[in-house]
Amino acid sequence: MSSWKTAILLFAVLTAVVGVVYPVAFTLVVGVAFPFQAHGSLVMDAEGRVVGSALIGQNVTAPGYFQGRPSATPYTAYNASHSGASNLGPTNPVLLEEVAGRLAALRDAGVTGQVPSDLVQASGSGLDPHISLEAALVQVPAVAKARGLPEEAVAALVRAEAIDPLVPFAGPHVNVLSLNRALDDLAAGQSP
Repeated sequence: MSSWKTAILLFAVLTAVVGVVYPVAFTLVVGVAFPFQAHGSLVMDAEGRVVGSALIGQNVTAPGYFQGRPSATPYTAYNASHSGASNLGPTNPVLLEEVAGRLAALRDAGVTGQVPSDLVQASGSGLDPHISLEAALVQVPAVAKARGLPEEAVAALVRAEAIDPLVPFAGPHVNVLSLNRALDDLAAGQSP
């Protein structure tokens, strides 16, 4: 009977420590140390309205805006509650059809030249808010034309928004939400 009492007591103590004390303490520390990230990395407009998250992509199809990586999340694009890859292999006809459809949509939007893979293939999470610098630059002519802006100004904006990688073998990338907001500012005649 003594072993049962010890086991039950140990279970109760570990449940309290690992199931209550540690998560509450961790949540409080992270909330204080990293408030922006802990609250969803929400991006606000000038009026204080939430326009998106710096960590979750958005479904952008309007002409005159840069498009991000496709979403692989089921039900609704960029649904953070269903994060995950599609699990379709590289020779799966469904994946090949999806990639062909995405490529056709980019061509219809005016994108020419070689299209980087991150514009037609979803990331592992299906929520990636970033595209490679090359993926942004290939869209510059189409976006500039749709906005009536000089290509050089839009290309300079893309380069200004580029983020250097944390690891040396990865190339620079661009947060699409941040880039599109800067593009709106540029089009409105404000400095990016």
